[in-house]
Amino acid sequence: MAARSIASLTISFGLVSIPVKLYSATEASRAISFNLLHKTCGSRLKQQYICIKEEVPVEREDMVKGYEFAKDQYVMFTPEELKAMEEAGTHTAEVTEFVPIASIDPMYFDKTYYIAPDKGGAKPYALFAKALRESKRCALGRWAARGKQYIVMIRAVEHGLVMQQLMYAGEVRPFNEIEIPPTEVKDAELKLARQLIDAQTSKAFDPSEYTDTVAARIHDSIEKKVAGQEITMTEAPETGAQVIDLMEALRASLEKKGGAPAKAAKAAEPKAEAKEGRKGPKRVVAAAAPVAKKARSKA
Repeated sequence: MAARSIASLTISFGLVSIPVKLYSATEASRAISFNLLHKTCGSRLKQQYICIKEEVPVEREDMVKGYEFAKDQYVMFTPEELKAMEEAGTHTAEVTEFVPIASIDPMYFDKTYYIAPDKGGAKPYALFAKALRESKRCALGRWAARGKQYIVMIRAVEHGLVMQQLMYAGEVRPFNEIEIPPTEVKDAELKLARQLIDAQTSKAFDPSEYTDTVAARIHDSIEKKVAGQEITMTEAPETGAQVIDLMEALRASLEKKGGAPAKAAKAAEPKAEAKEGRKGPKRVVAAAAPVAKKARSKA
């Protein structure tokens, strides 16, 4: 089935205007959703809003929106006031600057849209896509829709142009809010880790190599339920941190991938670490546990 355009807009690039159509790049409809039912009769439930002061249901026409500026204190806004604060849709994505694609952290990525040329836009569309592709840059701009203003990134891909809606700086938490203790990494450990990365490196990301096994399991359970079969619960996986030796975990992982690199790295370990080994191997918790578990499962 051919994709349906969700909007038409114009990309403003200097004095050049490119009429384009917008398409959703992802399919939320593929997500599995469940409805709330009455346990005794199986009927669908409807949502009700209850006034916590009067304890009575409130109809939608009696509702207004409010902002809590202090504990249990609100200022109310009418629908007309809220509408007046919205950004007017311009149907234009105005390019403000061009930056290297690598300079934008994927952490800022939000929704993704495909862009295709609209009537009369094929030539400037092709020109813009080729110029972006060869310059290895992307276009940044603003787009107003649904009452809001968005930052958008337009980049060239193999088949054309993609528009990426971006988060604002205030919507992304700074990493320095997370506490990470300083930890020493030894040369021998780093060498083994890099060899393991090299052994598991692919030329490019292939999304078809990854499947949603949880969705498949849910679909299978739904079909069994519809057919009147009982569903047996799967055994829960083991949890909890395992105390393991980091160097041994890295060596074991490498040996399962090839063997020789791990032995070469073992021979290259510094003498200082050999002395440390007489006192007993250093124990590492949690972080390396999944690596060790994977190595043992293949043994």
